[in-house]
Amino acid sequence: LCSSKSYYRSLSLFLFLRSVVFSRFCSPCDIKELFCTATGLSRNTTISLLDSTGAMVSIDPTMPNNSERYYRHLCLAFKINELKTEVTNRLAMLEKRVELEGMKVVEIEKCRSDIKKLREEMASRNNSSFLDDNKKLTPRRDVPSYPKYMLSQQTIDALRKPTFDVWLWESNEMLSCLEHMYHDLGLVKDFNINPITLKRWLLCIHDNYRNNPFHNFRHCFCVTQMMYSMICLCNLQEKFTQVDILILMTAAVCHDLDHPGYNNTYQINARTELAVRYNDISPLENHHCAVAFQIFSQSDCNIFANFDPEAFKQIRQGTITLILATDMARHGEILDSFKQKVDNFDFTNEEHVTCLKMVLIKCCDISNEVRPMEVAEPWVDCLLEEYFMQSDREKVEGLPVAPFMDREKVTKPTAQIGFIKFVLIPMFETVMKLFPQIEEVMVQPLRESRDRYEELKQIDDAMNEVSSKLKKHILLNQREASQDVPQAQAMH
Repeated sequence: LCSSKSYYRSLSLFLFLRSVVFSRFCSPCDIKELFCTATGLSRNTTISLLDSTGAMVSIDPTMPNNSERYYRHLCLAFKINELKTEVTNRLAMLEKRVELEGMKVVEIEKCRSDIKKLREEMASRNNSSFLDDNKKLTPRRDVPSYPKYMLSQQTIDALRKPTFDVWLWESNEMLSCLEHMYHDLGLVKDFNINPITLKRWLLCIHDNYRNNPFHNFRHCFCVTQMMYSMICLCNLQEKFTQVDILILMTAAVCHDLDHPGYNNTYQINARTELAVRYNDISPLENHHCAVAFQIFSQSDCNIFANFDPEAFKQIRQGTITLILATDMARHGEILDSFKQKVDNFDFTNEEHVTCLKMVLIKCCDISNEVRPMEVAEPWVDCLLEEYFMQSDREKVEGLPVAPFMDREKVTKPTAQIGFIKFVLIPMFETVMKLFPQIEEVMVQPLRESRDRYEELKQIDDAMNEVSSKLKKHILLNQREASQDVPQAQAMH
């Protein structure tokens, strides 16, 4: 059984297969390309392989064998979202029935009884936290000690590079990769983090990212993997303390928690609850911080449990500072401050180091164009879909619409050229002054991406010009033809 779901198209496709056999030397990329080609789906589509019992089967041959017991554990650990969705949908359907006008009293009472039974049933399964959005931060205490994915050396090496293809992985595989990063950087050992608590925390993080076209858990993984690659590439562990490394990684994981899919401009213009709560000051980023530390407040998800109060205060302040720095409204302020320090940068100066960490998380947050074209371009589609959702809503609600978010005005080239030229390249080139090693693997790909989009824009402009001339020619012919008719009639 193969199920496929696109992250930026509402599409579900199920293929029932008698058997599928792959060589152990067949790469997961080849396997995924085969299914995408067979179904006509784009390569950034998420693919899940399930056996006849509904247990997930790994598409990566480098992972452990697909034993029944192994995947039963994984299903327990990673099928929480499906359960939440199913329960939420059932409750919504029942509650909608209650709201219908004209419904008989007996029917209303029956619906209420059904709802009560369903809630009691779910509570008995110890998963009642998913029935109420206000309670979804409660950790699951029955998280199994599922076998850890044995990442192949090829995967481990690729994970350290900006070229890593983030579209090849399922949610459970991304969670295992994140877990590996914390272990590989020595954070689990150095800070005595309970490995089971780390698993629970990552699962809770996953569940608190919404299924938006762009700002979703895959984006969280993408940003954190880029941070991990920068730590490795720039040898940051030789220049930063381990506390700084922990702050960088944790801020990357948490930086867009519970993102609603509508940006700060919408929140402020629409006067949403978040904008009112945070006085129009970085409402989303403040919310991400709040959700992150609500999760940490749960003992079963507190990876900082072994820190003393003063050390935790330092971690908390550092994480909040970095997440708030991801507000693009502060981009100019933060980059200008870094430019003033970079020529005489002092790694022993706390203010300098904090500024650098803010710039690093900003780089990672908007780093998609650093990646290979086939990895980066699908993210543009995802972002534009989220932009169009917002602009469509703004038009309906009579709110201002930004031109770069308007589906009638923006194209891929026009959306990317200015952003790459005036935001990405200047920021990465400034970081390059401190870390020259990023030029080849990060800055040069940005320059190539800029050139490619400029070529695409020239092609679009040429086609639009030809189309415009053709339309004018057709209109001219139509006018001449309409003028010839009365003259012919007069002569007749």
